[in-house]
Amino acid sequence: MSGKKARARRQGATPPVRARGGAVQRRGVSRTAGISLAVVVVAVVGLYFVSSFHHSGAGKSGAAGSSGYPYAVGSPGLGQQAPNVNLPATSGGSFNLASYRGRKPVLLYFQEGLTCQPCWDQITAIQKDEAKFRALGIGPIVSITTDPLGEITQKAHDEGFSIPVLSDKGGTVSDTYSARNYGMMGHDRDGHTFVLVGKDGKILWRADYGGAPKYTMFVPVDVLLAQLKARTGGKL
Repeated sequence: MSGKKARARRQGATPPVRARGGAVQRRGVSRTAGISLAVVVVAVVGLYFVSSFHHSGAGKSGAAGSSGYPYAVGSPGLGQQAPNVNLPATSGGSFNLASYRGRKPVLLYFQEGLTCQPCWDQITAIQKDEAKFRALGIGPIVSITTDPLGEITQKAHDEGFSIPVLSDKGGTVSDTYSARNYGMMGHDRDGHTFVLVGKDGKILWRADYGGAPKYTMFVPVDVLLAQLKARTGGKL
């Protein structure tokens, strides 16, 4: 065989070898991509189940109610002494929780503040059905936010609130109730936390709705009442 023909034959044999090598390389890349995708899918599914478990656990930690509004129970929790609240109020003067010891249960509502219209809608809804809370034996209902008194006083006036809103500027009281652990804004603001303090100063019911994964910022009054009744038996 001449040298020319041999070179031609060798040149003709080369492309298939390269093609096979390219195909092997592509299969390797595809296999690697497939494994990576599988790892991502497993991780996502795992996170979903962890989140679902946490979510359902938060709902079970509270009283029975609508499963669409699960909540956690922060610290201090049920049966623990409620830290005192003595803060300036939009209604004038200050609100002192200790002054209701031995008199009436008090419902505290920690909320995000001026930037959260659903939170103000929550006060509007509670105020509209305030008689139903009274029927359970609940005395004062007050809301607490970390916003300045002047700004929330104007907001309360604009909204026509009779329910006092307390200014916890700096978040000292909110932190004694760990209320800033359940918001959308990290530790900057409160979430959506209700605490029912009994006549003996101990916590009868607590619901932290504002945390992950739902970040609930409004709870229908009938859901609140149902969960309160389930916890207290409808008698205070």
